[in-house]
Amino acid sequence: MKILSWKGFLGAALLGGSLFGSESPSATQPDARDVEATLNRFHEAASKADGEAYFALFAPEAVFIGTDATERWTVDQFKAYAMPYFSKGMGWTYVPRMRHVQFSPQGDVAWFDEILDNKSLGVCRGSGVLRRVGDTWLICQYHLTIPVPNELAKQVVGMIREAAAPGSAPGK
Repeated sequence: MKILSWKGFLGAALLGGSLFGSESPSATQPDARDVEATLNRFHEAASKADGEAYFALFAPEAVFIGTDATERWTVDQFKAYAMPYFSKGMGWTYVPRMRHVQFSPQGDVAWFDEILDNKSLGVCRGSGVLRRVGDTWLICQYHLTIPVPNELAKQVVGMIREAAAPGSAPGK
């Protein structure tokens, strides 16, 4: 056990450190690298069209929210959509460029946002929530968006409204 001087005691107390000199995080303290590893496996499995590995990373109650306003899928609904593509070796590749991870005070819930690169959609954003089950992080919600630059927002909104107007042709 480390013995600290009053300066060391004060410094440790002010910085939230351990008074007993523990250098390693506790078993219950979350590590952002574990969440990042789960998200990296998620993107890798999608890129390889590995449906089994991909869907194993979702919690049973998970929801996937896609880029279209109509795309809010439970795991089973998303699996029904994605597995036909995966079974033909057709996946999708999103390459993380930047990611932020935060934790609940209890350390059993994490939320994140990430900037992703995709060949056909360009810059995308993923955000969501994971929960820890034992030593495993499971995705409870994943939300994929296409960020719109502010200076283009009115134009894009106009295009969306036009496409949704009564009498507009589907898919146009």
